[in-house]
Amino acid sequence: MKIRIISGAVAVVIAIVILMLHNTIVLDIAVALLIAGMLYELFKATGCTKFKSTAFLCIAYGLATPFFSYFGKWSGLVTLGWGLLTFATNLKQYKELKFDKLAIMLASTILVAYSMNSLLGIHDMSEKHGLFLVVLTLCGAWLADTGAYFSGTFFGRHKLCPNISPKKTVEGFIGGTITNGLIFILAGLLYGKVITDLPMDYFLLFVFGMACSVVGLLGDLSASLVKRQYNIKDYGNIMPGHGGVMDRFDSVLFVAPFMAAMLAYFPIF
Repeated sequence: MKIRIISGAVAVVIAIVILMLHNTIVLDIAVALLIAGMLYELFKATGCTKFKSTAFLCIAYGLATPFFSYFGKWSGLVTLGWGLLTFATNLKQYKELKFDKLAIMLASTILVAYSMNSLLGIHDMSEKHGLFLVVLTLCGAWLADTGAYFSGTFFGRHKLCPNISPKKTVEGFIGGTITNGLIFILAGLLYGKVITDLPMDYFLLFVFGMACSVVGLLGDLSASLVKRQYNIKDYGNIMPGHGGVMDRFDSVLFVAPFMAAMLAYFPIF
């Protein structure tokens, strides 16, 4: 528990520093490193790291994607080059690199890069309030677990997905969903009334909060399913007591693009 608390505290400090520098390239670098870490852990879990050249190309491409706004028209050529080189390595390793492994690497790279870059897209939606939208998105991915934990502890009777995540209950899921909606309203009140003078659509905030809980659970269970299928406990140990990057950001993978889409069509202010 002591190690878990210490590593969690260190992660919080790093996150605060990154968010304080959100208007600089530091945010892009942070997202790039998260993408690289998540891809490496996914490749390692699925036995793809032994195909070094292909894995390297995918991770390198993932690292580059947050900086596409700086590349301009050249970003399309980078993507084309990545695709061509990746399939070229498959021709070289065709006896060992079967299509299922190649598909895992390609799909993982596209999913992780697109999802995590959604955070940058959310940040750029508002020059003044982009940081709030990013923090709100991360809250939507992570804080539902708190409500789910207490609801499941006191009222949990019915298992939600016992073969994938034995500790999750239907009651915990319902409690976490409602809690997340309330957290979004509280965040809106704090930011819109105390920190700034910004009118908020609190009904949308409540709906978004509950929806993020559902979407985040889907991401969590999907990542857990991969761990069950490949018989691993955690994706990594970069945060002692918490697991790897994928263990911490599996919900964000689904919540970030969801919030990017919803905020684009249904502005909350």
